[in-house]
Amino acid sequence: MIFVPAVQPDAPTSASAWCFAFVKGQLLLPDLEDAELMPQPLRAFESATQARHYLGRLNDVDCWALALDDAPSGWRTVPLRAAMMRFPEPLMALAGRAAQVLEWDRAHRYCGVCGTPTELHAQDRARVCPGCGHVAYPRLSPAMMVLVWRESQVLLARSPHYVPGVYSALAGFVEAGESLEDCVHREVAEEVNVQVTHLRYYGSQSWPFPHSLMVAYTAEWVSGEIVPQAGEIEDARWYPIDALPRIPPRFSISGHLIRDTVAAMGANAPL
Repeated sequence: MIFVPAVQPDAPTSASAWCFAFVKGQLLLPDLEDAELMPQPLRAFESATQARHYLGRLNDVDCWALALDDAPSGWRTVPLRAAMMRFPEPLMALAGRAAQVLEWDRAHRYCGVCGTPTELHAQDRARVCPGCGHVAYPRLSPAMMVLVWRESQVLLARSPHYVPGVYSALAGFVEAGESLEDCVHREVAEEVNVQVTHLRYYGSQSWPFPHSLMVAYTAEWVSGEIVPQAGEIEDARWYPIDALPRIPPRFSISGHLIRDTVAAMGANAPL
């Protein structure tokens, strides 16, 4: 499935569209439990629409992000994370994109500089202040994720608010003036009192909770004994690659990072 992003339709709109409709931050899915999200006539949602943003075309079918007051008949609200876990990758990515666009639109209705109501930019994905000219683009918050390894072990941790019993790689937001690599070293030292080397880029994922860009690495342990950061890390420990605890599913980059790294270590592939 090929997605071509756009801010405005550049051709006659398709009769049916992928409609990523949200009510109070939750995605709408058909009422039937096993029913899949399918292209729908856009008019099916127009009576309750608060906001509408064009996203682009997926295999020549228009895609829209919609914010609604209430769920229309025949639809139910589902938490975005749960919905994304059941979608194929293209729809998962588009649901996340739609959620971020709608959150940006909601949070920038007024100018952050002078308080004047903003207006949508005619060509760009932006809101413009007619008073002072300030332009607000969709916000992205870069964050790093790192799986620390040594010999046949990986370092996994969990925070107090995480799913009970599930462990993951370390993660944290990039601070002003900091590179991604600087962030890796700082967060690892802060969260578990460990020093690392040989950082290697793994991949990235847009994470719409609410507007993160996760950038994942692997890194080799150099020194330090694990000391969990109070208030941030509930537990952290070294796990043998053949005796892992519960880890995140593959729908998140953490699930891919851990599984792919452990597979490479098991095959004695270079990291």
